[in-house]
Amino acid sequence: MDTHPSQLPSYITSATPLGRDKRAPWFKNVAPTYAGIFLWFVFWQDAAQAPGPGGALGQGVAWALLSLVVAALICYSLFYLVPGLLGSKTGLPLYIVGTSTFGAQGGFLMPGFLMGVLQFGWLGVNTYFSSLALASVIPVPASILMVIWGVLAAFVGLKGIQYVARVSTYLPLIPLAILLMLLAHTIGTVGSFSPSTVTAGAAGASGSALSRFGVLAAVLTYVVGFFATAGAAGVDIAMSTRDERDVKTGGLIGIVLAILITAGFAMLIVAGVYGNTELAARAVESNAGMNAFKMIPVVLGDSLARWLMFALAVAAFPSACFSSFIAANSFKTTLPQVNPFISVGIGAAVSIVLAVSGIAGDAAWVFGIIGASFGPICGAMLVDYLLSGGRWSGPRAGFNPAGWIAWALGFVIGILPNLKIAMPAAPVAAFIVGAVVYFLCAKAGLLSRLVPMAAKS
Repeated sequence: MDTHPSQLPSYITSATPLGRDKRAPWFKNVAPTYAGIFLWFVFWQDAAQAPGPGGALGQGVAWALLSLVVAALICYSLFYLVPGLLGSKTGLPLYIVGTSTFGAQGGFLMPGFLMGVLQFGWLGVNTYFSSLALASVIPVPASILMVIWGVLAAFVGLKGIQYVARVSTYLPLIPLAILLMLLAHTIGTVGSFSPSTVTAGAAGASGSALSRFGVLAAVLTYVVGFFATAGAAGVDIAMSTRDERDVKTGGLIGIVLAILITAGFAMLIVAGVYGNTELAARAVESNAGMNAFKMIPVVLGDSLARWLMFALAVAAFPSACFSSFIAANSFKTTLPQVNPFISVGIGAAVSIVLAVSGIAGDAAWVFGIIGASFGPICGAMLVDYLLSGGRWSGPRAGFNPAGWIAWALGFVIGILPNLKIAMPAAPVAAFIVGAVVYFLCAKAGLLSRLVPMAAKS
């Protein structure tokens, strides 16, 4: 059955592009929002971790940092740039832009409604770990803090990207200052670090040390898997930019530079600890492994570390707001008739339940599913953008077969590690599969027809 313009879903027909008078430069939206995500301690604390002795440092500091550069550039060029450009050019959110890839009917579910639902998994993880850190310092039960944290994050996210960016402007300076403090105490012994120190098991790892390709794949899996959802959300974040230059500059600063600073500093800190005989002994004694967060008491002592960890928990708030903002945009778009305070409120309540119950404590499981879902989405969107001549083609009728086939096959690849089946750099592999399959399906005539959409200013 054909879809006519008058039969487009209400979430499409009611969408209005963001006006130029509401646009702002990159340093007020894209850069601070993304930087706030990467400064979240849950991201950088395990940057040096990887399966096997030595983790990401098993082949030396230089190779670990080079692998990180590759991961950062892939996040920017493959997962963010096209969504960001689409958002800026159209002024429309992901859930409208995505209908050219997944169809007018299919776009409601993918990436629309699904994106909003999965964001509450992120919010649950953030709420869980941040509240536990806060409860270790202030005399308030963690369960109470989880309720307060989840409600506040949902409220700020509902207010919009400008408020998320405001929250992200100053709080991220806290983890940046702590990373610099740790680096200042350990940089002097980075040159003394030898992979043999940690590959021999001093860092608590087990199994075989990773090869160079293994280290690269592990870093790609870690960084890109964490970023995949935020990459697709680049549509929503960058639609408030003024032009293409803002999209690119904001991405280079907020994504590439932020990854290199946060994860790169974390790697250097861990290397510096194990390059110092005394600090290495403390790290082994405290079972810190390759975790940069656990290096805080090792390097700075327990008393100061307690308050710094508390500060890092507070600084995690922008990441919680970001998740709520993306969820709010999803529900406002796909469920325009429902008051967003109700839809987001229900989602926030679910996040709080996941946190209080402890389910959200299994962050690897949550992020694994989210990463597997959005690798093929970004791959299919990139090819759709290129096939359309570098523009948004408009919604397609029904469920666009090319998009759904590409997503399904890409998801199968991306989810393999969750099923204990080896797949190097699974998020990147899922992206590649999604992109290739979408291209092949498009050439095979499996694109549903375009549906004219009434122009709005």
